[in-house]
Amino acid sequence: MATAEKRKPVFVKVEELKPGTTGHNLTIKVVNSKAVPVPKPRRAPMSLSQRSVRPARIAECLVGDDTGSIVFTARNEQVDLMKPGTTVILRNAKIDMFKGSMRLAVDKWGRVEVTEPASFVVQENNNLSLVEYELVTVQG
Repeated sequence: MATAEKRKPVFVKVEELKPGTTGHNLTIKVVNSKAVPVPKPRRAPMSLSQRSVRPARIAECLVGDDTGSIVFTARNEQVDLMKPGTTVILRNAKIDMFKGSMRLAVDKWGRVEVTEPASFVVQENNNLSLVEYELVTVQG
């Protein structure tokens, strides 16, 4: 049986991102990062409260490349990597929708890795997270 060749990941630009899509690989630069206050979890039933629950850390980071920018939702240890000015490679990123606008995210199936500083300037005036989408149901 022939060994499968490892495919080189295909990288996309920020302006190519569309709602509801997944599996994106991007090289982006962090413009800024704001911590999002996370509400304290309510008392869980006894069976769940035995586990120690660490509060989640979330930050909304404006990230982008030379084609556009988008808000990236960083969670837990991702927050520490998303420092302004840092260039980051996102692997297997996905688009989440939040109040009708796109947010870029990386879940447990993806990876966030800091890389060499990129030479591009982030195109902040093309912020895809400022575009509002309306949910349209299609009649079958």
